[in-house]
Amino acid sequence: MTTFTVHEAKTHLSKLIAKVLAGEEVIIARGKEPAVKMVPVEPAKPKRKPGRLKGKISVPDSFFDPLPDDELALWNGEGG
Repeated sequence: MTTFTVHEAKTHLSKLIAKVLAGEEVIIARGKEPAVKMVPVEPAKPKRKPGRLKGKISVPDSFFDPLPDDELALWNGEGG
């Protein structure tokens, strides 16, 4: 962990960014008091695309059949 003053951070911002991206923890202090910690930004998650699995998976028609009574009772909290 390396600490820099605000003035040093403004003067060497590009170098500090490189240090953070290389995995180093950088603290910026106001005077002698630590104020902020620089961390890399996490990459954005890819946006969901509807229909991405179309044609790659299938659901059998039996999926929509009613559940047997004993299994349905378990889902309803009966029996056990």
